[in-house]
Amino acid sequence: MNVKTKKRMLETLSFALKLLAGLVVVFPLIYGLCLSFMGMADIMANPPVLISENMTLANYEYALRRVPMLTYFKNTLIVCFIEVAAQILTSSLAAYAFTFFEFKGRKFLFAAVTASLMIPYESTLICNYLTICNMRLTDTYLGLTLPFLASGMSIFLMRQFYLTLPMELKEAATIDGCGDMRFLFNIAFPLSLPATCSLALYRFIDAYNQYFWPLLVTNRDDMRTLQIGTGILKDAEAANYGIVLAAAMIVIVPAVLFFIVGQKWLIKGMLAGAVKG
Repeated sequence: MNVKTKKRMLETLSFALKLLAGLVVVFPLIYGLCLSFMGMADIMANPPVLISENMTLANYEYALRRVPMLTYFKNTLIVCFIEVAAQILTSSLAAYAFTFFEFKGRKFLFAAVTASLMIPYESTLICNYLTICNMRLTDTYLGLTLPFLASGMSIFLMRQFYLTLPMELKEAATIDGCGDMRFLFNIAFPLSLPATCSLALYRFIDAYNQYFWPLLVTNRDDMRTLQIGTGILKDAEAANYGIVLAAAMIVIVPAVLFFIVGQKWLIKGMLAGAVKG
């Protein structure tokens, strides 16, 4: 067996193993999607079936009628947009300052930002909730998003990328009369597109999957998010797995599609700042 044939066999084996691993990971999602189109008789069939002769959209129709999923979906998208846009803006400004500005206490402040990553979210939950209540921001989009408009993780990610930009680029821009804000928005920010897309994807998934915080700060049904709507439907229809799975698919599929489209940017963004510290 020559080297070329051996190499081809190893590549084929590697591809087959990756494909098998991928199928193992994805199969529960595919199986749940198939079950969401079945009635209870087919779901409880023994042996289990992947494709039934009686596939129907009745579960989806009932789920959409039982709770206002479209309203929840709209609220979720608004919350995600606010959080993603705010974090891109705040993290870019803070990371730019930590990278290109020399000021007293810079290292200490950045250490404080990174130290905030070690604080569990649950330890600040009650304090944040009381603050939102005192500001009378319950049942508002600002109340849903205010604690998440900035984060240490986002600042750290953007700073690591800005560290890869050559200082000569900043010096040349300064000599040409380019101010800091112009350099940030016209040069540094466009160059940071991989890191920015990675940050946007990360924050979107995080905001999309929030459950406990929206449950705390919303009392009106028209301000709930998708995760809350799915929980309500699950409690109301616990015995009907098809309806619960249909609601779960309505929630899961958009996030999965968003991740599939943006996964290459996620990898690029995570690797972009990995060479400097």
